Amino acid sequence: MTEKMEHAFRDAHGFGIHECENNQDLLVKVEQKREEEYQQSQQLVARLENQVHRNL
Repeated sequence: MTEKMEHAFRDAHGFGIHECENNQDLLVKVEQKREEEYQQSQQLVARLENQVHRNL
């Protein structure tokens, strides 16, 4: 793990990777956030694809 990766993780989640590895509650919190962000990105892709197809 690089220092930059640790810093980015801390910025994104408010705690470090090593803290997360040792705490199941934090790990669940990170995974839930990742899932929410994934679902949001999928919704955005679907909206953009609809817009593209309407404009063809």
